[in-house]
Amino acid sequence: MKSLLLLSILAALAMAALCYDPFINRRNANTFISPQLRWRAKAQERIRELNKPQYELNREACDDFKLCERYAMMYGYNAAYDRYFRQRRGAK
Repeated sequence: MKSLLLLSILAALAMAALCYDPFINRRNANTFISPQLRWRAKAQERIRELNKPQYELNREACDDFKLCERYAMMYGYNAAYDRYFRQRRGAK
């Protein structure tokens, strides 16, 4: 019984390894998403880009500036943004 179970598991693994094709050609890759769903996803992405919260905009600004990014790794993005991008009180 053990040998039959072991043999069936081995056969299933061999079949999975030999029959699995991880690469799909371009034509078949997009057939399961309809053009309407693709358009809706693009529209939603544009809306999300326009309506980002302030902390996300601050983080992106900090990510583009290497010194700010390094400071953020130590003290957090809020502290880094405050240090590098916010105008200091009384400064002109």
